[in-house]
Amino acid sequence: MVPKRPAIKRVTIQQVAEAAGVNRSTVSRVFNNPDILLEETVRNVREVARKLGYSPNAAARALRTGRNSNIALVVPDLTNPFMPPIALAVQKEAAARGYSVFIGNADENPNQEMDLLKRLSDQVGGAVLVSPRSDSEQIHALASDMPLVLINRDIKEVPRVLIDSGQGMAQAVRHLAQLGHRRVTYVGGPENSWSNSQRCAAVTHAAHEHGISMSTLPAGTASFVRGVEIVPALLSCGATACIAFDDVLAQGICYGLVENELEIPEDYSVIGCDDILGYPMLTTVSGPAAKAGQIAVDLLMSSLNTPSEEDVRIVLETEFVSRDTVGPPKYR
Repeated sequence: MVPKRPAIKRVTIQQVAEAAGVNRSTVSRVFNNPDILLEETVRNVREVARKLGYSPNAAARALRTGRNSNIALVVPDLTNPFMPPIALAVQKEAAARGYSVFIGNADENPNQEMDLLKRLSDQVGGAVLVSPRSDSEQIHALASDMPLVLINRDIKEVPRVLIDSGQGMAQAVRHLAQLGHRRVTYVGGPENSWSNSQRCAAVTHAAHEHGISMSTLPAGTASFVRGVEIVPALLSCGATACIAFDDVLAQGICYGLVENELEIPEDYSVIGCDDILGYPMLTTVSGPAAKAGQIAVDLLMSSLNTPSEEDVRIVLETEFVSRDTVGPPKYR
């Protein structure tokens, strides 16, 4: 006869309250509405709860509050290395507030993006939508049905966190100009990407400011393979350097240049964006992806507790990072 396993005793909210020296209602507020408490109290109760192994009863809270203790995170491409830092930050911040995270991959498809959110809407209290590809009307309609926060999409009246690549891109162009480059190509990403439009506009403006001739070459899909494929067209532009929509695309371009027996940066300079480490060590534009995820959860939790009547728009700056893939042009 197989021995019966002993039942696991669940730590109660009363035990946490006694150990932390507070009442039950305070413990409840720490996990349901921490914004109304002192930071020291929240920190103390959470630490005690962690040591005791306490976790809120999600089902009981949903029955009591009428709200799920889950949030959704929907991204356009989970395989893009830019996304994991955001996802980890969202998961960490949500867990600290007693929430779980459902992650959905939209595969760069607006229809799939909306379908995911509609199917998850009954299971989550709100959602963080990263670099959405859906049109503004669809996103507005969704925001009227559920608490929603955007990352890297600037839509009025929807809370949003924007990583502004403009400053970093301008620094990148200035660096190329100082090295003597006079012709630069911007290799664009997804056409319906807000970040792509922003980055292209920043490069165009900075190139004009520094007297650089600029061409654009749309890659469409921001992938390593597409970066390799686009190199022949890139070389036909006659530029001595390119700035790619993101580091994944830039890495592919680097590989394609080497396949064409060109040396980087002696024969051609390459700049990416997002600061994703790889080989070669890309010159890039670095942005605070993890911070964007953390702030997005902060905004979402505020919306869950007390919806803001203000148009919340938070902008995070970027910076240029010089590494191994940029040098002076071979011929000036």
